[in-house]
Amino acid sequence: MNREYLRWYSPRLNREMELLVFGHAGAKVLMFPTRDGRFFEYEELGLIASLADKVEAGHLQLYCVEGLARETFYGFEWHPAERIQRHAAFEDYILHEVLPLMAARNPHDCTIVHGCSLGAFQAASLVFRHPHLFRKLVAFSGRYDLTLKVESFGDLFDGYYDDMVYFHTPSHFLPGLGCGWQLERLREMDIVLTIGEGDPFLDNNRHLSRILGEKGVGHRMHVWDGRAHRAGAWRKMAALYI
Repeated sequence: MNREYLRWYSPRLNREMELLVFGHAGAKVLMFPTRDGRFFEYEELGLIASLADKVEAGHLQLYCVEGLARETFYGFEWHPAERIQRHAAFEDYILHEVLPLMAARNPHDCTIVHGCSLGAFQAASLVFRHPHLFRKLVAFSGRYDLTLKVESFGDLFDGYYDDMVYFHTPSHFLPGLGCGWQLERLREMDIVLTIGEGDPFLDNNRHLSRILGEKGVGHRMHVWDGRAHRAGAWRKMAALYI
């Protein structure tokens, strides 16, 4: 399997950014890591291996990026307004540096966005805000409202709320989405959500599914047995849904 390591200085983030590319052709898959993961996480967890047949056959090309969780949502040393602004800068990096790189290296017209856990939130927020750029969303074990308090998971903005938080939170901005072209693009997309029946964010996933249904946005939500917020389940999901 072709494997490439890339690194460059991002003017939008004012820091060096790294990523891994697997494969040589096929639909492009932008992959966001979990909260504690880095750009090499999915290789270490075996998700890349679970997709090896598709990658080697030229059906998929994987782009594994940094998630910057410790500089954004989990950067608790900074004010919540700074955290969400940093996330917006990270989104700009993806839109204006990573996606053009992907397009330049691979002309395939299909771009898939994937993530697990916090990476699922990042993937969904990006896709729902910019649906014209993507063909498919595959989100595993996601939490789509970071202000939500569930079990040991608290409000990542410490009670702070502004328009930036609203417009980057899928389960907040989607109910009020009235933009015709944006909804039309979402209705054309293949959307897959997975969650375990014992996972803390099951209700949040069901809530998001209801919102999508009310907006006429087709999607599939798969509920797995037990707690599926783990690498072993994600490896099986990846082979089935990506």
